[in-house]
Amino acid sequence: MSRIIDSGLEELSATLYRMGELAHRAVLTALLECLEGGEAYREVRGMADTLIAMTDHVEDKAFELIARFQPVASDLRTIKSYMKIAYDFARFGRYALDISFINKRLGGLKNCEEWINSHIKDISEKALEMVRISIESLKRHDTQLAEKISGREKEVDKTYFEFLDKLIKSGATTKCAVSSVLIVRYLERIADHATYICESIIYIATGQKVVLR
Repeated sequence: MSRIIDSGLEELSATLYRMGELAHRAVLTALLECLEGGEAYREVRGMADTLIAMTDHVEDKAFELIARFQPVASDLRTIKSYMKIAYDFARFGRYALDISFINKRLGGLKNCEEWINSHIKDISEKALEMVRISIESLKRHDTQLAEKISGREKEVDKTYFEFLDKLIKSGATTKCAVSSVLIVRYLERIADHATYICESIIYIATGQKVVLR
């Protein structure tokens, strides 16, 4: 028999899934802007602001469920995790906006050395895959899929430090060096937050707090 609180939890879950899709689009839009040129700052800013507003909605709904229905321990675990996941999705939006601002302020990476663009594309693909894994894990509450993100996170970290090592020795132009360092740092943070989401999925499903980083 379904409970009254279940419809509220389903509403939160649906909101989070929409946030995930919007966050993925924001990050992808910002990266394409920086790598291929163009102007998307206003669009990315709108998506980032929407994600913040949706986070506030998730928090308000979560407190409403706690106040009205006195949820049991497993429900509280889910509500707490949903609030955390909403914050992680909002961070995706914030980092996407930061990446877009680099394009607006410094001109992006389109005219930088080819090897820089190649490395940025590589780490971008890895980070976007992790965002997708976090969204699909959330949609299905799939702990096995969530656990797979650990290997991806290690790949991103490895690529990140390899890029920094090569950049130090490369003699790249100052603008390209500054832009690329900031972008790979934001991508590394996006990968971290995708991992946090997967940790939360496992916590919801099992009650166990795991570290996938």
